[in-house]
Amino acid sequence: MEVQWRQGGRGRGRGRPGDELAARSGAAARPPAARGRGGVRAAAAGTIGEGASELSSLKKFDEIKKANQAAAKKLVEDQLSSSSEDDDEDAEVKQGKILDKTFTIYTSQTDGDASELERTRQYMNEAFQSGAMTCLICIASVKRNQAVWSCCGCFCIFHLVCIQKWAKDSLFLVSSPLTDDDFGKKDYPWPCPKCRFEYKRSETPSRYYCYCGKVENPTVDPWLVPHSCGQICEREFKPSCGHKCLLLCHPGPCPPCPKMVTTTCHCKKAKPVPRRCSAKEWSCRLPCGRTLLCGQHACENPCHAGDCQPCPRVSKQRCICGRQIAERLCASPQWQCDQVCGKCLPCGNHTCEKVCHAGPCGDCPRSGKRSCPCGKTKFTLPCTEDVPTCGDSCDKVLECGIHKCSQRCHRGPCEICRQEVEKQCRCGKHTKRMPCHKPYLCETKCTKIRDCQKHQCRRKCCSGNCPPCDQVCGRTLGCRNHKCPSGCHRGSCNPCPETVDVKCCCGKTVIKVPCGRERTIKPPKCKQLCSRPPTCHHSTQEKHYCHFGRCPPCRQPCQKTLTCGHLCPVSCHDEALVKQTGIHQSAGPWEQPSEPAFIQTALPCPPCQVPVPVECLGQHEISPLPCHSANPYSCKRLCGRLLDCQNHTCMKECHHVTKSSSSADGKKAGPECSQCEEECTKPRPAGCPHRCALPCHPGDCPSCLQMLKLKCHCKLSVLYVECLKLTCADLKEKELLISCRNQCPKELPCGHRCKEICHSGSCPLNCNQKVKLRCLCKRLKKEVQCSKIQEGQVSLECDALCKEMKRKAYEIKEAEAKAALEEEKRRQQAELEAFENRLKGRRKNKRRKDEVEVEQSSWQKYKNLIMLPVFGVAVVMVAWLMVYND
Repeated sequence: MEVQWRQGGRGRGRGRPGDELAARSGAAARPPAARGRGGVRAAAAGTIGEGASELSSLKKFDEIKKANQAAAKKLVEDQLSSSSEDDDEDAEVKQGKILDKTFTIYTSQTDGDASELERTRQYMNEAFQSGAMTCLICIASVKRNQAVWSCCGCFCIFHLVCIQKWAKDSLFLVSSPLTDDDFGKKDYPWPCPKCRFEYKRSETPSRYYCYCGKVENPTVDPWLVPHSCGQICEREFKPSCGHKCLLLCHPGPCPPCPKMVTTTCHCKKAKPVPRRCSAKEWSCRLPCGRTLLCGQHACENPCHAGDCQPCPRVSKQRCICGRQIAERLCASPQWQCDQVCGKCLPCGNHTCEKVCHAGPCGDCPRSGKRSCPCGKTKFTLPCTEDVPTCGDSCDKVLECGIHKCSQRCHRGPCEICRQEVEKQCRCGKHTKRMPCHKPYLCETKCTKIRDCQKHQCRRKCCSGNCPPCDQVCGRTLGCRNHKCPSGCHRGSCNPCPETVDVKCCCGKTVIKVPCGRERTIKPPKCKQLCSRPPTCHHSTQEKHYCHFGRCPPCRQPCQKTLTCGHLCPVSCHDEALVKQTGIHQSAGPWEQPSEPAFIQTALPCPPCQVPVPVECLGQHEISPLPCHSANPYSCKRLCGRLLDCQNHTCMKECHHVTKSSSSADGKKAGPECSQCEEECTKPRPAGCPHRCALPCHPGDCPSCLQMLKLKCHCKLSVLYVECLKLTCADLKEKELLISCRNQCPKELPCGHRCKEICHSGSCPLNCNQKVKLRCLCKRLKKEVQCSKIQEGQVSLECDALCKEMKRKAYEIKEAEAKAALEEEKRRQQAELEAFENRLKGRRKNKRRKDEVEVEQSSWQKYKNLIMLPVFGVAVVMVAWLMVYND
């Protein structure tokens, strides 16, 4: 609709050619009667009506447009005001992180001690606080993206452009009174606008640097201090100690040096101790002991820095001339008395007129050549005679500095100049004849402009060097509140020195800001509690800090009594914001939908959520349930009540159980519980492998009457034993029941068979079988029990005959070995001789063989005679032993 009628109005207003053609064609199509006077009047009335409706539509559109703009502006302001607290909290958290990052390296050197960083922290807080950093020259806020300059004396921050203009104006004002010849020859300084610290002309800032001066044009980083480069400061500490600042690039002064150094006390008596470099000067509190300037006493003050104080003791001391003795401080031993010396001079006529002095008095001052009062004539006279006047004119220059004294030589001062001269006034405009000693000032007032370039001098008879203007400047300062109190001057006025208190809502927290900034700076954050009365049903409001505007919604527990008797635990809801919809009707499709309106109203208390202990249906647990829904419930566990079989429990889900009056036990199954249909699973007696034949039942199971098929201990026979007898028998009875009563078939370690009846376990080791025991040479033998041989209790040693037979056999072996050795030696000797004969070079026939005649040994000659009897004896002995053993 809005687009259509706006387009239509624009078409009619402009009178497009198409519309004119349509109108002409329409007029041409009408009948002639319609084109008469009535037609003209009707057309005119239609044109006037259309114009009036168009004006009313435009007016209505403008009204709606203004209303929408006002509503949008109000919505933006409400959103900004509602989110200002959250933004402040986020800004505080961000600011704390940046400060911690800046101080990290410093606090690591001081073990977390940040007490020395308060002054630097204050400058950094001002750098973050909105409007706190103000340029005192232009009285405007210093923003993050603006080029700045910091004074090294007071650390105040100014705009770079402002301080450049200030330095230029200051240098111009200082050098303007100079002549053309003197201009530029002297390097005049310019002062800081705040602390008046003077800088040279060459130190005028021309570029934008960070605080530490390392980086030119530092980039804007939201996670750094404004105008900081983020690097370590590294400026030298003041006073200089050789170390450098460890903070990140920061405004304000550097903190004291945190380094640890080993140093001794002032008097050098104590042992060196580690201390902070900023506090390395310390006193041990012991007496100083250094010799004072008097040379007699020692300093008794505690260990101190610098020179010792003068000796405080009093002693009797003579004056310089030695006539008087007085008690004086030991620190000033030399003093003069008031007596004149009075000693006779060398002339013998006069005495010394000097006051108490040391050394000789000197010659008489009246001896030698002396001049007359005018100084023109010299006389040589005795010291007892006075010098006469010479009679010539005095001719000393008078006080006027022009004329000379016309009197004769005289004693005493000359008279004033009384000559009449033509004098010119101080301004040089008038002359007059008058005595020389009188000044001449005319009545003409100076019309020159003073150094302020605003006011005339107006001094009578001014010499041209007009004094500075003595009027007050009175111009309005940049703060727009005060006027300049300085004397009238050229150039810009100094910044306003006044400060204004900006208070919080309650007025207890105050910050001082430069005059002129109180209208743009935010009020300080007050740490005092808000003292406004509560607006809800509570007697006292929730504790919160002082603020402007409405108090935040009450978050205290409601504590109203509910119908159940409990207190409402939710937050206070007396002033809850409720959204209203459907109230405002839009005027047309062009109107934008407005935001829903919120109204404050008291809401009813919600259902009681206080936990109440409620027992489940099966009495398994007691759980806390909200008070408004505290009814019996199923805990979803198994019932677990003991059934009639006394062995199993009810497997149903937690359910209601009817309690019987006869049952004293609350855990017994009721009629609603399930019935047991399981087999008997009670444990059987030890050794019984059979199951109970009855269904699940209470009490003990009946005795087992079945037979067991078992093997005996030796695993050779199969036995049938009644289960009840086996399970009820003790160990000895079980041993007999399982035994087959036959001999044990097992073999003992000695190789014989066990003689016991079928038994369990291992066989006994005491074998009683008889065995033959022989001596080592197998000639003697004896029958003993097998167990004794196994235990090593019995042994059979060889007798003397056995030993004699062993000896003879050994001798025969040695003789055989010795004969074999000699035979080997003779054979080797024969081979050696044959080899030597071949080496001698005898010429013999090759087909002829060397014949070596070997002589037989005694053993080879008589061995048959010796061996035959020996073998015969051996055969006889072997036959005898065999007969003896059998």
